[in-house]
Amino acid sequence: MQIIGKHIGKKEFWVLLKSVKMQRMLIFMALVLPFVASAQQTITLDECFNLVSENYPLAKQSGLLNDQSRLDIEAINKGKLPKLDVNAQATYQSDVTSLPIQIPNATIEPPNKDQYRATLEATQSIYNGGLINASAKVVEAKGKVGQQEVEVNLYGLKNQVNQLYLSVLLVQENRTLLEAKEKQLLTRLEEVAAGVKFGMLLPSSADALEVELLKIKQSYAELDFSKTGLRERLSLLIGRELYEDVALQRPEVFMEADAVSKRPELMLFDLQKEQVELSTELLSKSKLPKLNAFVQGGYGNPGLNMLDNNFNTFYMTGLRLNWNVFDWNKNKTEKQSLQINKEIIDTQKETFELNNHVELAGLQSEIAKINELISYDEAIITLREKMAKTAASQLKNGVITSSGYITEFTNLYEAKSNLALHKTQRLLKQIQYQITKGNYGTINN
Repeated sequence: MQIIGKHIGKKEFWVLLKSVKMQRMLIFMALVLPFVASAQQTITLDECFNLVSENYPLAKQSGLLNDQSRLDIEAINKGKLPKLDVNAQATYQSDVTSLPIQIPNATIEPPNKDQYRATLEATQSIYNGGLINASAKVVEAKGKVGQQEVEVNLYGLKNQVNQLYLSVLLVQENRTLLEAKEKQLLTRLEEVAAGVKFGMLLPSSADALEVELLKIKQSYAELDFSKTGLRERLSLLIGRELYEDVALQRPEVFMEADAVSKRPELMLFDLQKEQVELSTELLSKSKLPKLNAFVQGGYGNPGLNMLDNNFNTFYMTGLRLNWNVFDWNKNKTEKQSLQINKEIIDTQKETFELNNHVELAGLQSEIAKINELISYDEAIITLREKMAKTAASQLKNGVITSSGYITEFTNLYEAKSNLALHKTQRLLKQIQYQITKGNYGTINN
């Protein structure tokens, strides 16, 4: 065979061909791997908050309440349109109107005892004291209260999402620490294996490190199963599938201790009071006189002429005034009841604000305590790193056994795990503080 003027054998040809294929494979991997790596699923806590507010079954009530309120207001406004009524009756009465005297040269027949009448009446409201508009405002206020109740319930899910999210994040960070621990142990194992090979260390030294590496594999399995369970619960709650390799971003929190509370419950209390005020206004409107115009046409026996015993058509038109001037103080009593309801809402708001302040004070105390623990964790890690470094040097030189080194190394890992745990706990409490304050994220932001 000849390639570019050079004769090669079959063996060299196949080696060259394999080399070309390998180069192509490496080029392909270099081009594809960045895209594969970038395709890893990532998610943030804010995204989880938004997803739970969109996908949680309760969120569907928002649209339903909106439609219900619109239809109710539309039905109320129909009261401004003319009203058509069809009435029909057939009666038989025991007596009828008759003249007690005889009129000369005239015969007047009394009406029949069986009478029939069918009418069609159109009624148009001219003045109702603003009752229709007031009723529409009450329905609109009721719809706003229902919408805000949904917001309150969805907001209450934030702490649950926060707990699950940070639990997954803690597992994720513990696995990173475990990987670093495994890497260092593998380095020590290579050093010990070299020492065993040259007779500087006993074979049991390598065995102890092998056992510790197996324990790390066991810890991997435990963390992976824990992450799977937490991830699946979080996935169900937010309504989005989270893959096994999902990477959770660590959230940043800016503490705003003096910020004004934006809890949705406070808005709910205000809307409830507004609904009570509009209901009181509606009661006042219901006491005002109501004026209607009407037109009535009919067919009956007798008609409007009671002395004509034949079937006739008839009509009438006019105005109708209705005014309930005395209702035994029913309207006044209902207003008093609404006023009590308003005072109840005030006490509920006051109770909520007090409990909220108590919870915030407790969270502030927890955050201060964890900050203190973190400062000790950092000091402990500094000392543990020195001790582990010394132990690694002693192990390499055969001064201590691998068991002694593992003890110091494990102590260092536990100190780092405690630091990671305390930092995550602090983050949990900080976010919980902001949620309790009403200043971390918003529903449907």
